[in-house]
Amino acid sequence: MKEELLNSFWNKSNNIISIVGAKWKYLKRVTTTYVTLLLFLFLTITVSALSYVGWIDLAKYSVHLRKKAESMVPSIVFIETDKKVESQSMRPPILEYPLDCNAWNKTNTCPTTYPKSYKPLNPNNSTCPEHFRWIHEDLRHWKNTGITREMLEKSKKYAHFRLIILDGRIYIERYAKYSIETRHLFTMYGIVQLLRFYPGKLPNLEIMFDTDDRPVIPKRDFQRPDSGPPPLFRYCSDWQSLDIVFPDWSFWGWPSLGGHRWVPPNIKEGNKRSKWKDRIPFAYWRGNPLVSHVRKDLIKCNVTDKQNWDTLLYPQDWKNQSKIGYTESNIEDQCTHRYKIYVEGWAWSVSEKYIFACDSPTLYIESHFYDFFIRGMIPQQHYWPISDNDKCKSLKFAVQWGNNHTHKAEAIGKAGSEFIHEDLKMERVFDYIYHLLNEYAKLQRFDPIVPQDATEICSESLACPLDSLWRKFMEEGLEKSSSYSDPCILPPPYDPQQLKTFVEQKVNATKQVRSWESEYWSSLNKKQ
Repeated sequence: MKEELLNSFWNKSNNIISIVGAKWKYLKRVTTTYVTLLLFLFLTITVSALSYVGWIDLAKYSVHLRKKAESMVPSIVFIETDKKVESQSMRPPILEYPLDCNAWNKTNTCPTTYPKSYKPLNPNNSTCPEHFRWIHEDLRHWKNTGITREMLEKSKKYAHFRLIILDGRIYIERYAKYSIETRHLFTMYGIVQLLRFYPGKLPNLEIMFDTDDRPVIPKRDFQRPDSGPPPLFRYCSDWQSLDIVFPDWSFWGWPSLGGHRWVPPNIKEGNKRSKWKDRIPFAYWRGNPLVSHVRKDLIKCNVTDKQNWDTLLYPQDWKNQSKIGYTESNIEDQCTHRYKIYVEGWAWSVSEKYIFACDSPTLYIESHFYDFFIRGMIPQQHYWPISDNDKCKSLKFAVQWGNNHTHKAEAIGKAGSEFIHEDLKMERVFDYIYHLLNEYAKLQRFDPIVPQDATEICSESLACPLDSLWRKFMEEGLEKSSSYSDPCILPPPYDPQQLKTFVEQKVNATKQVRSWESEYWSSLNKKQ
């Protein structure tokens, strides 16, 4: 029956089908390029629709269609997606927009070929991960008052740049404040990639962004309901501050320290090199110990001839690493120990996600700071909590406990790693930013405007003027095509009891570990 319908369709649609095969000559007789393009687009839509209902197999013609499309529109290419869509036999062509530095170098203007909207091939009905619910908590301080122009301008004295999204285009007003290394550049680049990934779905808004480490908006100064705290975005915050957390720059590259864009599959390859039980049965850390007193204190726990806290700690000299090409800083090469230590730096540490990704239990030294995802992780389930007040003994016990409860320890390492690989894959990072910006925009009580000193930014304006290394990192992080699915669905805010229960779960899990530690050391002291 299906073959009869197919034959009937081919017979009735001879003029259309002649386009796909030897009868491309028909198009050549059309003298106007626009007519040709319109006919081709009509064909693409028609054939895609028929493929969707199963009447024809588009895969037979996708290569020929792609070649013809590229000949008519050089700045756009088609790629055949192997990503999951609703119908496994459906392999439609996806428009791809590569970096166009040739056009940028000629005009110094952002391309106008970017799509203004997109229709997802695979509608997404999945709910976002648990840590997305903290978006509501971070913005709760403006729930009743909204965000006014006056509040926003109060943030300017802390900000490195103002970012404006208006009618699907992004503008930046830079300020004189010094930004550490390439943080501001790759943060801007990440938001530009979000626009490529979800074209037409970002609201008009204005935000202020501070790329320094520590939060600067103290909660104590804004206790009254109408106090109007200035909204300021940054990479981390703490429980005494109102700064709004945002994914850090290293998701799109960290060339000043040799870090490529965040690609979890690369770390998975490192995990495969050794089974967890075959790894070195000690706790490992590598980093700069000079940036905080917490790290200086940690170094005292290193193994020596006189003491053994079951730790192997390696101070990192980043200047020396730059000279040798960061050969000792490859993340994939550091999944060799049963336990990895996380310790904050001057504030939160960007190394956090890399440490979690190794399938080894993360020994998480209590931190005063949080980033956008750690609040969704639970002690004893995703990591092992380490006391900040007595690090050495706490680390020793953690390693001893893990080596005596290998199945449980391995499960903790796996759970933490799976959280990172699944909930922090790039699609989810984009979803987090998408929801954060959309929820923020709902609170705005003013119309965004483009300041006189602002400039439009796009992938070309940020990447093309750079030298080969930085440009290489940006090319690696380029989203060449829009998403083929919708963002995940933002879960609702916690109600007060839910939030209380969730926080208590984390507190109680940590208290239980402290109790075990106390019993362990009391038992050892009695034996001596």
